Amino acid sequence: MELRQLEYFVAVADEANFTRAAERIHVVQPAVSAQIARLERELGQLLVDRTRRQIRLTAAGEAMLPFARAALQAVSDARRAVQELTDLVYGTVTLGTVTSHNVDTPALLADFHADHPNVEITLCTDTSDALIDGVRSGRLDAAVVSIGSDERPDGLDIEIVTDEAIDAAVASDDGWADRPSVTLEELGQRPLIALPVGSGIRHQLDSAFAAAGIRARVAFEATTPQALADLAERGLGVAIVPSSVARNRTGLHPLPIVPELRGRLVLAWRSAGPISPAARVLVEKARRLLRVGADA
Repeated sequence: MELRQLEYFVAVADEANFTRAAERIHVVQPAVSAQIARLERELGQLLVDRTRRQIRLTAAGEAMLPFARAALQAVSDARRAVQELTDLVYGTVTLGTVTSHNVDTPALLADFHADHPNVEITLCTDTSDALIDGVRSGRLDAAVVSIGSDERPDGLDIEIVTDEAIDAAVASDDGWADRPSVTLEELGQRPLIALPVGSGIRHQLDSAFAAAGIRARVAFEATTPQALADLAERGLGVAIVPSSVARNRTGLHPLPIVPELRGRLVLAWRSAGPISPAARVLVEKARRLLRVGADA
């Protein structure tokens, strides 16, 4: 029994016609008839009823059909698995990331490179908005980005890294250093130190001010929350940073914002459309790393 015999048999069953089956698989009609006849001789049973104008399967043919389909599908799956392995061994992956996060990117890339040394890896940094656009367009395979706590970018799947409050933070000798919290209206009266436009936290801040009808005065911008904290410690304004940053600096006084603002750091990748085998493996490795970190 040969694979081409099974292929011809399935084509005849689907088309109910030897000529159309031959056209479908791009061979001449006598070749199809000959291979079906050989298969029938080998099995000792007629598979096709040729006595009618429209071809029909015999009882033996009907019994044979699901197994023929399964065999052809298994061969197709085997070919695909080998092809994906080949693509993975020699593929490329591109990972984007915001400039500050607690994902152990070096460990992730080192682990991936150890398993797949011939895959070319590219790492780039940008704002969250630019990275999300890059993943959607296919320019990036995945990215670590900052988004709102109730946000899920269209067309992307996500694995949550962190979900925390966004705080204001002032120097320990600031006039607000004895306060338990601060309102948006009060923040509008002070010079702010914030991440650039396009970052997730800045988007949450600007959206909250716009909804409240308040104009923010951003005096300084920096690309990392740590840099914002450094500027605030030197008395240059009120930093808008993740709660974990505000509460872990001895030179800063954290001020929860009322109403609360929250932000998420997530790993994002396309939920639809093609994704390379190499990219698929990198995403799964990253998700496992994040889950281990969350359980630690």
